[in-house]
Amino acid sequence: MELWFSEYHSKDAKMSIRVNKQLYSGQSEFQRIDVFESPEFGRFLTLDGLMMLTEKDEFMYHEMITHVAVASNPDIKKVLVIGAGDGGTVRELTRYDTVEYIDMVEIDEEVVRVCREYLPQTACKLDDPRVHLHFEDGLRFVRTRENEYDLIIVDSTDPFGPGEGLFTSEFYGNCFNALTANGILVNQHESPYYTEDAKAMQRAHKRIREFFDICRVYQVHIPTYPSGHWLFGFASKTIDPLKPHKDWWNGLGIKTRYYNTDLHTGCFAIPNYVKELLTNAT
Repeated sequence: MELWFSEYHSKDAKMSIRVNKQLYSGQSEFQRIDVFESPEFGRFLTLDGLMMLTEKDEFMYHEMITHVAVASNPDIKKVLVIGAGDGGTVRELTRYDTVEYIDMVEIDEEVVRVCREYLPQTACKLDDPRVHLHFEDGLRFVRTRENEYDLIIVDSTDPFGPGEGLFTSEFYGNCFNALTANGILVNQHESPYYTEDAKAMQRAHKRIREFFDICRVYQVHIPTYPSGHWLFGFASKTIDPLKPHKDWWNGLGIKTRYYNTDLHTGCFAIPNYVKELLTNAT
């Protein structure tokens, strides 16, 4: 008997992965959590039946949601990470000695517990002394912060269910207030390819654009995400990501598998159909 995990990317398209066995299945207060083991992608995590990460390709997502921002501003010292219960974003941030303090706000403590047990590859730095875990609503947490963070990374699930509040104008306005004068906001920006994903991307872009003078989008290839073509949003009050500190970053000697400073500039060169979607985001 063959066991397959399948996820619909649209009502007419889906991706399937052969599964060796299911390692965990549980229902938290907020969502269903499952961990599977597959021959192609290793272990992978799903929430409410949607792919969150796999051991094989998670480095693509976590390196690009992190290093683009830090290479754009070497003075980042205090960071807020919202979501990211798997720990991969925190893992990448802790590679910088210049980062002094990380608040990680995850609404579902059970996700963190499961990832600590079954996905230590990503959860391995959650006990770093610079990391401070908060199990609460990210929207509520950021409301009370002002001029506090050099970088906010919104590593959330899709814009419904537990992550829905992290795609609103109120939330992005609160992030703007919580950032320092040279602060940067990076958020996972969905995919531009399938219609419903593209609509979510446009909504997020429109709302972020209401607050930030610099608002750009960059892309990454992630095989297990819908269409494999994924976007991140980069927003700042003053920092232009097209002027990275290449010599500084390369001098750190951080070994990466996806990100490099040539790719940094290139990833902001996006296809024309995506430019049109962003221009028409109303």
